[in-house]
Amino acid sequence: MVCGSMLDYQERAGTHACSFCGASKQGHAVCIQGHFVCDACHGRDARQHIEEMAFTATDSDPMALAERMLNLPNLPMLGCEHAFIACGAILAALRNSPYGKDKITDAEIREAFERTSAQGKGGFCALTGVCGVAPAVGACVSLFLGSRCGSDSEQRITMESVIRVQQAIAALTGPSCCKAYVRAALTEASAIFSERFGIVLPVQNPVPQCRHSALHPHGCREEKCPYYDKPQQDIFASAQFVPGTVCST
Repeated sequence: MVCGSMLDYQERAGTHACSFCGASKQGHAVCIQGHFVCDACHGRDARQHIEEMAFTATDSDPMALAERMLNLPNLPMLGCEHAFIACGAILAALRNSPYGKDKITDAEIREAFERTSAQGKGGFCALTGVCGVAPAVGACVSLFLGSRCGSDSEQRITMESVIRVQQAIAALTGPSCCKAYVRAALTEASAIFSERFGIVLPVQNPVPQCRHSALHPHGCREEKCPYYDKPQQDIFASAQFVPGTVCST
């Protein structure tokens, strides 16, 4: 984000001065030139746009809304801004569904964003094994159920939902890709709301084609990823046969 260099992910946190705000913060990732960007500054503009889109969206297809968010020009290729996309897309879709009228408000969406920010930390998918997208879905389920510490089935269902999403994310790791994680999480979240609560969120395209493969700093998984937009190949390009010709001998 500062000079375009590759990031160096460190095993232990160090104290670094943010290249944007100048504040000294603990962090695990600096670029090879020594630049550091704190979580507060990383994707700040993108997060603002994600929130605005969640507040103003009118459709009830969470995947379609998430795809529009994923195409924001100021969204980093990787980062916990993607957790906010998952959170915002789910709650906006719920709000716009027959269930959500007058039940999911901007206040609930803001609360879910606050909860997501508490556990969505850059790089912690590898440092603790928990991707911020999973607790983002958990925040949505928790708000829907009114779960809190000490609650009974509400807390259990919330935890089970997070486990299910985290398993789907883990299946797509190697290397990590936040955009794939969002798509997989929304597929699971839509199924959870349908199976558990009878709320159908109309996902028109459950396996959207990714347009960001070339931007992945660790290398896209390509054919290993279900969302990879595989380039079309001309099967006749390397052949001597020309379609439409007829042998005369």
